[in-house]
Parts: sequence; C-alpha cells; structure tokens
Amino acid sequence: MTTRLMRLLLATGGAAVAALVIGLLAGGAALTVTIAGLADAGAVTRWGLPVAKLAADLSAVMTVGALLMAATLLPSDKGVLSREAGRYTRLATWAAVSWAAATLLTLLFTLSDIMAVPVTQLTGAALISFVTTIPQGTMLLLVLVLACCIAGFSGELVAVYGAAALLALALVALLPPVLIGHSASSPNHAMAITGLGLHLVALALWVGGLAAVTVHAMRGRADLTLAAERFSRLALWCLVGVAVSGVASAAARLTDVGQLVSSSYGWLILAKTAALVLLGGFGRLHRRRTLVALRAGRPGAFARLATGELMVMGAVIGLAVALSRTAPPLVVLPIDPVRDLLGYAMPPELTAARLATLWRLDLFFALLALVAAGLYAAGVVRLRRRGDGWPLGRTIAWAVGVALVVIFTQSGLATYAPVLFSAHMIQHMGLAMLAPIFLVLGAPVTLALRALKPAARRGDRGPREWLVAVLHSRFTRIVSHPALAMVLFISGSYALYYTSLFEDAMRQPVGHILMNTHFLASGVLFFWVIIGVDPAPRRLPYIAKLGTLMMTMPFHAFFGISMMMMGTSIASAWYDQLDRPWGASVLEDQTVAGGMAWAFGEIPTMIVVITIAVQWSLSDHRQARRQDRHADQRKDAELAAYNDRLARLDKRTRDQ
Repeated sequence: MTTRLMRLLLATGGAAVAALVIGLLAGGAALTVTIAGLADAGAVTRWGLPVAKLAADLSAVMTVGALLMAATLLPSDKGVLSREAGRYTRLATWAAVSWAAATLLTLLFTLSDIMAVPVTQLTGAALISFVTTIPQGTMLLLVLVLACCIAGFSGELVAVYGAAALLALALVALLPPVLIGHSASSPNHAMAITGLGLHLVALALWVGGLAAVTVHAMRGRADLTLAAERFSRLALWCLVGVAVSGVASAAARLTDVGQLVSSSYGWLILAKTAALVLLGGFGRLHRRRTLVALRAGRPGAFARLATGELMVMGAVIGLAVALSRTAPPLVVLPIDPVRDLLGYAMPPELTAARLATLWRLDLFFALLALVAAGLYAAGVVRLRRRGDGWPLGRTIAWAVGVALVVIFTQSGLATYAPVLFSAHMIQHMGLAMLAPIFLVLGAPVTLALRALKPAARRGDRGPREWLVAVLHSRFTRIVSHPALAMVLFISGSYALYYTSLFEDAMRQPVGHILMNTHFLASGVLFFWVIIGVDPAPRRLPYIAKLGTLMMTMPFHAFFGISMMMMGTSIASAWYDQLDRPWGASVLEDQTVAGGMAWAFGEIPTMIVVITIAVQWSLSDHRQARRQDRHADQRKDAELAAYNDRLARLDKRTRDQ
C-alpha cells in the first residue's frame, strides 16, 4: 500500500473517529452515569460498541465501493471483468473480512450492553440465546453471515454479472440493522424504516464509490476519467436519495421542528445536514472543475478534492453512528396499543368521504411511483428531442398504472387496509390485477431500449447493455415461462392467507412492504407474459394467451369463494389486538372480502380479453400488409423478368 493511500485511510478514519467521539459526548451516550445497585457493562463496552459499529460501517462502505468499481465504474469486455477490476474484487474480499470481524465485535458488545455485564464475562450459552431469540442478535448474525459469503466469493469473480450480484448482496447486508433500534420503535415506524434503509444504501454507494475512484486516481490509472464520469452521474442520485431519506427519517422521529435545536438528537441531525450540504458543494466542484481537469489529463486536482470530500464523508458516518447511540426526544403519546401496531391511531368508521381524504404517506411506494413516472417521462422527452415518436397510448397507459399504484398505496384505502380485511383485499386485487395491466401496456422496457445510448466502448456494459443482458438471461427466461408466471400469480394468495404469513407481514412494516411488492411484481410478470408488448424471451400465440388467462382466473374465483365459506377468521390474533370498535365483525368483513375477490377478477379479465383481441387484430392486419408487400414484390420481380425477356427477344430480332 502506497504512502498516499495510507494517508487517505488515516485521514478518513481519523475524521470518522473524531466525529464519533464528539457526537457521543454531545449526545450524552458516552456520559452514562453509573447508579449504585444497578449493573453496568463498563466503559469498555460503552466505547467499544460504537467504535466496533463504526469499523463495521466503514468496512461495509469499502466493500460496496470496491464491488461498485468492478461491476459498473470500470469498463469490461463482453461481460468479463478486466484485470484492473479484478484488483477491486480482491480488495472487496479483505474489506468484507474486516466487515465480518467488526460485526462480530459489534455483536459481542451489544450482548454485553443488553446484559449489563463486561464483555469478558459473556458465556457461550448467552451468545447462542442472543442470536437465536433476540432480534438484535439475529440481525447481526445475518449481517455476519452475508459478509462472510461476500468475502468467500468476491476473490474468485470472473464475470461482471457475479460482481453485480455480490454488490446487490452487500447492499442487502446493510439493511438488517434497520429493523431494530430507533427506526422500529419510532411513532411512524414504516416511514422511519424505509427512510433509514434508503439512507444507508444511498450513502454506502456514494461514499464507497468515491473512495474507490479516489484510490484509482492515486494509482494513476488511464481509465480514471471514465470511472469518474460514471460515478459523477451516480453521485447526484445518491445525494438526492440521502437528502430525501434523511428528511423522512427525521420527520418520523421528531414530532416538532423545535426539537432540532432543543435536543441533542436534533443537534446531531443538524450537524449531519450541514455536512451533507458541504458534500453537495464538493460534488458541484467536481462537475465544474475536476472532471474538466481529468479530461485535460490532470488527475491530481481530482485526488486532492476527493480526499477532502472523503474526510467529510467519514465524519458523516461517525455522526451517524453517534446518532444511532443517542436516544431521540421522548414522544409523549396516550397509551394506544393500536398506534403501537399501526404507527397511527385507529381511523374513524369507514365512509366514502374518509376513503377519499384520509391519505397516508407510504414512503417506499411513493418514491417508487415518483421514480417510475420521472424516468418514463425523461425517456419520452429524449425520444421527442431526437425527432423520434412514441405512441401517446402507451404514455397514457403508464400514467394510469402509476396513478393506480399511488391510489392503492397512499389513499384512504391503504389507511383502512390494516384495519379492514375487505379494504386490504381491494388493495391486494388492485396492485396484483389492475395496475399491472396498464404498466405492461406502457412498454417501459421498449422505451428504455430506444432512449438509452449504447456504451461508448464496444463490449462494455452501460445501462442499455445491462438491460439487454437481463432480458436475455437464463433467470428471465425461467421466470417468464407462462406456467411459472401463472403459478407465482396464483399461489401467492393461497400461501399468504392460508398460512401465518399474512399475520406476520401485518405485524412488521418491512413485511407489509414485501407483501405489497409481491402483489405488484407477480401481477406485472403475469400480464407481461399475457399482453406485454416489451421484448420477451418467448412469444405465446394469441390463442395460448387466452388459454392461459382462462386457466388462471378460475383459481382467483375459487379463492374468493373459499374465503366466503370459511368459518374462522384469517389472522384472528391481529384483528383481536386491533379490536376495531365500529363496522362489521371480523368474520363478516372477511366474507365481504371474499366476495370482492370473487367479483373483482371480472374487471381485469374483461380488460385483458379486449386487449388480446385488439392485439390479435392488429397483428393479423400487419401480417396481411406484409404478405401484400411480398406479393407486390413478387409481381414486380415477375414483371421485370418478363420485360427483360421481351427486351432480349427484341434485341435478337434486330440483330438478325
């Protein structure tokens, strides 16, 4: 390791540790007062836990950055990692080993903190019980296992797709701690968990990517300009993600703006905000000056500015760890078991007006809809500026699909869905059977293939090439098989409602997000196979599409009828805890939900049948036009041959 790289690591680590110490002192986490008669884990645990967590976070960021560099920022050759990219996968191996070791220390110190005993007095039985029965221990063990998997596989990577898969795994490994701590216990825990998850992913990509590019600059590599330009585009999105998620996380934990200046928790948030504003200024300087200097062959300017930026980023990570150890302001709310379960109080009795007005922000699906609408609009605008057309009907279909996703996840329907099973069933059917129809008719993949530019280097992987590779992958070919798409579309309802999965999902914000995501994804996959206009690994004949549809819908009808005939309620413990004081009983509401599920299938079936009929008719029309053109071409060729024969005969006659 060169002296310059060592200085970079020491400067970044030093800034992170300094910010951590200052944050712990300012937030009061390091000033715990020992009370006589009460057990205390001691100063080693008090300081060792945040330091170990900081080491784990820095190692995780380096792992993400090294894999990001290998998978996307450096050029590849027809899906094979370059020799330079291989260096970064090996760097990811050592970073992941460090991540695993720091996570193990974090696990031990966390157990020591919970049991209030010094870490040296921990027993094996206590450790096993911790990782198997306590959520904090289970989540940390999961991170440890994932980090070990990354360390084991990253050193042997050859293909770009393998590096991309491990990058995705590293980002997933950041998320388990989100399910514990302040996010899970905040008043609006759904928004807090979503905000913190997005915050961690965006920050890891941003900091890790910059660290990897800075290391590349200090090594003086020829492809630095390409890597820096690619990272610059990603960094802008990361900055937006960090800002949006930071605001959402703060809003979920603070009930009053004044708490930003009246609490130590708020002070740390303001300090992080100031650092992020400073980082935004660094990014602006990169775009205006250092990228220009790189194109002119002066990499030193980039390395100098990036070093200062990394020190600020290290301080941000240190403040984040201190923030996780600082108790948020105490929220004094009336004792309400319903609020603890839902994150909000029991809504009043359902009416049409309340269904239309009692909207609640679901941050995950709100961001998903916003990004989907924005990227689609950007693609259409790019085509129009280039002089190419795009069917208005497809744009309208996409807009309707996105609007339906917003309605089913943000409106009063989503507010009442955890309380009324009938409202949940409408949400389920809408996300699985109505919104996907319009989304697939919007042809987003076709739009992306036309709007995205090919990679500048032949054989490299840009966004367009990645999309093509996914379409042609074995995974896509398998999941897009009509039989599997049909099974996934049908079996989800039976597996969810006739097991304990539904109740488990309702009790966890992440489970609720995953449940609705499954509804939407399985619906998009099924209707893509049936009526999709985007490229697909296989094309079904139209009669087969109708047959697949007709085989699928009776299962939904039977699902609704079976639910209507059940004598016991689904997720009875969940609804008993809510103890809804108005409306029909749980079993009566479930019967209504079954009737809705049975009747709802008629609407999408009619839309899809009409769509298939129109597509079939247009296909026949196009086929007839092609045949007419071929017939005209044959006639023209025959007429030309006949005229040529007459010309030859005439010439022969004149010659005689």
